[in-house]
Amino acid sequence: MSAKQLPLFPSDGEALLTRRSPLVDAIAPFQHYLRQEGRSPHTISAFSSDLRLVMEFFGDATPLSHFTTPNLNRFLDWMEQGRGIPCSRKTYARRVTTLKVFFAYLKASSVLQVDPAAALLQRSGAAPLQPILSEDEIQRLLAHTTSLRVAEKPDARPDLLLRLLLDTGIKKSETMALTREHIDRTNPDHPLLVVRHRKPNDVYRERKIELDPDWLAVLEEYLEQYTPKEEIFDCTARNLEYVLGDVAEAAGVDAKVSFEILRWTCMVRDYQRGMESDTLREKMGLSRISWRETGDKVARLAALQELDRG
Repeated sequence: MSAKQLPLFPSDGEALLTRRSPLVDAIAPFQHYLRQEGRSPHTISAFSSDLRLVMEFFGDATPLSHFTTPNLNRFLDWMEQGRGIPCSRKTYARRVTTLKVFFAYLKASSVLQVDPAAALLQRSGAAPLQPILSEDEIQRLLAHTTSLRVAEKPDARPDLLLRLLLDTGIKKSETMALTREHIDRTNPDHPLLVVRHRKPNDVYRERKIELDPDWLAVLEEYLEQYTPKEEIFDCTARNLEYVLGDVAEAAGVDAKVSFEILRWTCMVRDYQRGMESDTLREKMGLSRISWRETGDKVARLAALQELDRG
């Protein structure tokens, strides 16, 4: 759901949020937006804490229309140098991100006509790019997981998991929720993974991701070996993290192999194969606002990987 479709009312149903609304009135709708976007409770808590700091500096009754790029830079200068409390590069970067996400949300929701945070700079330095796997590392991992399927005691789970994450880039929580019903085999030559999220109003938001037809054969091997009752991966997420770690060690891959790294690796590979930006954004289940930063990082990672190959 885009920001424009979100209700811009506080939780108690007060007046419509407008450019004249006080800053404090925008917090609850923004938190609702973050939950709708699938942000973690930790992220929502961190963003809310950052906005409380903004209210501490400007005052919680400050109208939303008061915020300009110079005013926000004045706040960042105070936070970094005048507050008297150390502010690490990581914390500074997150607070700039909070401002960018918050004001982009207000602009996308037509509360503000101009985004005052769009021009803010990460003066303390941008956070490092997410590490991803090289093609050589991917092939070594796949060679090992394939060998496990034909070992004396066959085990299809590592291959099933690795190929799924490399091809779809789904999140850990989405992986753990998968059931057989999420696999659409209507066209065996073009199977689909249907990823669903239950909203507070019990309406499903879903996206469909193409699967490699060969993955279905691995799935059948796995189902015969593990016979899960409901969820396909009927173990803990921690167990699957151990599976990925063990595969990396056995394959001689020094890089960490995790759900997050495989998600980013998937995005970069799709980008390099020419997938359209909006198609990739939708595949990852990201909003247009979230994709601004993510898409830029994907492009930078792809460029760096091309340089390494050259």
